[in-house]
Amino acid sequence: MVIIKSDEEIAIMRKCGKILAAILDRLRAEVRPGIKTAQLDIIMAEESKKRGVIPSFKNYRGFPANLCVSVNDEIVHGIPGERIVQEGDIVSLDVGARLNGFHTDAAITVGAGRISKEAEDLIAVTEGSLESGIAQAISGAWVGDISSAIQRYVESKRFSVVREYTGHGVGRDLHEEPQIPNFVFGKGSLLRKGMTLAIEPMVNAGDWHTKLAANQWTVLTADGSLSAHFEHTIAIAGNEAEILV
Repeated sequence: MVIIKSDEEIAIMRKCGKILAAILDRLRAEVRPGIKTAQLDIIMAEESKKRGVIPSFKNYRGFPANLCVSVNDEIVHGIPGERIVQEGDIVSLDVGARLNGFHTDAAITVGAGRISKEAEDLIAVTEGSLESGIAQAISGAWVGDISSAIQRYVESKRFSVVREYTGHGVGRDLHEEPQIPNFVFGKGSLLRKGMTLAIEPMVNAGDWHTKLAANQWTVLTADGSLSAHFEHTIAIAGNEAEILV
């Protein structure tokens, strides 16, 4: 069921989003060659505690970490650990926070040191596709308008959108209806004022197919190509979406 949030509930999410954005900025600054991905998890935990929010991902459906750190061909749900980030890696950081019973969700992909031209282009296209999708997130439009805008943008740049994993509603639960695919699938749900959505294109440099790692969490590109991930939590507010984080 699609959930409409009150102004008071969106205000809580707005506050939570502001905090999460500050945490994500700190994490972005820490991505560099030589850092262990586990250190990013520690920073997420420390910053969340300091700022009065709870990491949304910790123990969610059994996920063992405070954030997802996905490197190179890892698309989403990478588990932080002993892996050391190398010069030229691209690192996707997917984070969520809960405040007063409401969640916000966001993701970015950043390069460690000097990265390849392909990696630079992939990151730019993925972020651009998110902007294209958000531009369609207005009251009276359809979820399918967001999805088709993302796919058209990505494929016009000769990359591919992941199809097995999607964006989603967000609020009292980390994942709510409606699902928001990043590819054309039909009209989907009508967008109405007060809906809060996590729009999150995942884009591969190669084919769109995926595979699951042995840890049963981390999703990788099937062909070993690079992947990037960007995400904003937004509120449908009329003729222009409000970005909460």
